[in-house]
Amino acid sequence: MSTTPSRPDVRLRDARESDLPSLVALLADDPLGATREDPSLPLSERYATAYAAIASDGNQALLVADLDGTVVGMLQLTLIPSLTYRGSWRAQIEGVRVARHLRSSGLGRLLVTHAVERARERGCGMVQLTTDKQRPRAVAFYESLGFTASHEGMKLHLAESLGSTG
Repeated sequence: MSTTPSRPDVRLRDARESDLPSLVALLADDPLGATREDPSLPLSERYATAYAAIASDGNQALLVADLDGTVVGMLQLTLIPSLTYRGSWRAQIEGVRVARHLRSSGLGRLLVTHAVERARERGCGMVQLTTDKQRPRAVAFYESLGFTASHEGMKLHLAESLGSTG
């Protein structure tokens, strides 16, 4: 039984390749994303390659919120097998975005709650996510959903620029 909150005007579904321009535009529509993403058309082939890898992996999902045929929210859900916690699976949520005009409307809550329910249905024992420390409203939002800042997240960027191939 799903505990996902109801929002009858929005349909949650898996992303389609044709959604890529909308997804990249959502990722770029904030001060941090604007420095990392390039929504100009035609999109970089790297986005299509990444989408294909995600779509072909049964432990990955790009979820979108669709409002009357327009993508207005998204997130990526990754299911990860682990030896820790007695060999349990965990889920990682990344790239949560909601269209600017719909922020604080409950759409982010709908997306994350749906992703948590999907993780639960797949037998995950934990859901984890990271959010940039420069996003205090996002931290408060995730805490309102029951997430706790129990660990210090760390990242090591392997390329000097996003255009680098290695």
